Amino acid sequence: MTKPTTDTGGLTYAAAGVDIDAGNALVERIKPAAAATKRAGVMSGLGGFGGLFDLRAAGFTDPVLVAATDGVGTKLRIAIDTGEVDGVGVDLVAMCVNDLVCQGAEPLFFLDYFATGKLEVDSAARIIEGIAKGCAASGCALIGGETAEMPGMYPAGDFDLAGFAVGAMERGTDLPRRVAEGCVLIGLASSGVHSNGYSLVRRIVERSGLGWGDPCPWDAGQSLGAALLAPTRLYVRPALAALATGGVRGLAHITGGGLTENLPRVLPEGLGAEIDLGAWPLPPVFRWLAETGGLAEAELLKTFNSGIGMVVVAAPDHATAVEAALQEAGETTHRIGTVTAGAGVAYAGRLA
Repeated sequence: MTKPTTDTGGLTYAAAGVDIDAGNALVERIKPAAAATKRAGVMSGLGGFGGLFDLRAAGFTDPVLVAATDGVGTKLRIAIDTGEVDGVGVDLVAMCVNDLVCQGAEPLFFLDYFATGKLEVDSAARIIEGIAKGCAASGCALIGGETAEMPGMYPAGDFDLAGFAVGAMERGTDLPRRVAEGCVLIGLASSGVHSNGYSLVRRIVERSGLGWGDPCPWDAGQSLGAALLAPTRLYVRPALAALATGGVRGLAHITGGGLTENLPRVLPEGLGAEIDLGAWPLPPVFRWLAETGGLAEAELLKTFNSGIGMVVVAAPDHATAVEAALQEAGETTHRIGTVTAGAGVAYAGRLA
């Protein structure tokens, strides 16, 4: 048998800008991080044409699958410009699994899509290790993904991320359910801007005249870029602990659209919500964004999470137990309002 000739003087895939060896090196480097996310139900590791998961081994008897997909948005621009890419993988996971748990589902496994013009193994590994960190913190296995090196599609150093999460719940346990007038709204504190509204954030920073490396105006101990890159908070484990009390009627992930647009998504027709804006402190990052950008309060509440990253709708007679479970799981909670007759979200008071 003749040996294939490799040196023909012709073009190669590497010369066209795609380095298969770099891709293989990345897979080998991230295998330990992915392996650390293994949970009951995982049947295969990285490297195959697909990931296998056994729902019965995960403890389900009559499961309904729930799927979610999302990205990180233009927050990536700050990560790319500063080189601080370690947290955006957590953002990616959080944006998917926080949505899943709002349906009443337990996140089971996650796949990522990472695309770049030229694969830089160290940077890519840091990003995917962040994804694995987010998965581990959510009890979700990283069972696969795709790394796409696409020269000519992205400028040097640029990349994009997308994530895909699958969860499950037993049939008949889906949320929202039995939301009624008088239900208590419990707000869970956010960790910052999370992963929405960054097109406006970047415009406000541009107006301020500050650079990403300048001291943060509300926290001089870190740079502005680092402060704005604080990863999205993962609410999965606390939410599952709250669900175990039997008192949760709905969960709303406060993402793009803020409280104004996201809370109504878990309210049946004919019901609305009244929110006491003085029930929680407005984090300094949002105060700075509002003052620097000249944002009206209504714009702040409709664009950003304004300090509340998740809202738990609790039955009135279970609210104390639900709140205790959330606090025991490490959450900072605020009773921010109630479900009312009507439609939409009505605000009382002002952001403190």
